[in-house]
Amino acid sequence: MEHSLPSPTSVGPWRTATIVAGALALLELVALVAAGAALFGPSVARSVRQAATQQVFAPIKAVPLKHQPKAGPPTLSRAQTSIFVLNGNGRAGAAAAAAARVRSRGYIVRGAANAPHTGYARTLVMFRPGYRSEALRLAHDLHAQVVSPLDGLRASALRGAQLAVVLGTS
Repeated sequence: MEHSLPSPTSVGPWRTATIVAGALALLELVALVAAGAALFGPSVARSVRQAATQQVFAPIKAVPLKHQPKAGPPTLSRAQTSIFVLNGNGRAGAAAAAAARVRSRGYIVRGAANAPHTGYARTLVMFRPGYRSEALRLAHDLHAQVVSPLDGLRASALRGAQLAVVLGTS
């Protein structure tokens, strides 16, 4: 003999109670998250800001370039070497002032602009392939401590210059 279960005609009371309980739990969760953000947010933000500042201004560790030939004497004179100056420290007018300083040393300045990012800790000189010796000479002239191949910049962004100077905070 087969028995069928009785079909419920009313599903409302238990379903309504479940929806109300779920809504109250969601409201409590939102209130707890807001209270936690208000209580712990400023101290967490301060800790994150301090850690980021320490990481950005940490001393740069020199990493030797593999298979990098010794730099011989520059093949181009200062008057034949063109430079593009980028402001990476965020100070207004820093690129123009550095461009004037570079020009006074006898270099050709192709332009000065803001770097795509600011907050560089150190001034660095970047070079296109084949211009490492000229980059080392420019770094010596500007007392820059970091010299590297183009990193994050395309050669086309240099407006024809062989070298780029990215100004840092020191």
